[in-house]
Amino acid sequence: MSSLLYVLNGPNLNLLGKRQPEIYGRETLADVEAECRREAKAHGLDLRFHQSNREYDLIDWIHEARETACGIVINPAAFTHTSVAILDALNACDFPVIEVHISNIHKREAFRHHSYVSLRADGVIAGCGTQGYTLAIARIARLVRAGNG
Repeated sequence: MSSLLYVLNGPNLNLLGKRQPEIYGRETLADVEAECRREAKAHGLDLRFHQSNREYDLIDWIHEARETACGIVINPAAFTHTSVAILDALNACDFPVIEVHISNIHKREAFRHHSYVSLRADGVIAGCGTQGYTLAIARIARLVRAGNG
């Protein structure tokens, strides 16, 4: 069984802490990565942490994870609402997938209420700020330990 977990981040998350801090907070993506690494280590997991503004990078990392990982935590950002291609890539994975959103997408504009990724996700965490990432890691660790990974 693999102990490798992928944490994937979509467009504009490279601007975390700078872009709309009233919605997304002041933590940077580097802060999120450091916290994810601590949480993964606490659960005996190795971590690959990636961010891209390009859909095809996320798809390539999902394909890579399919062969090597025990799960994926994904914040697809704006691709949440548009990407059937990311959904298709995730549907080819037979391990836990947890979708994360820093803000509560259901309290925002109507177009943000629909998620293609949720059609595959084993869980969705929204509105918990960047703590959603560590909650997702803990959940995947539990699912893997229970043999659901």
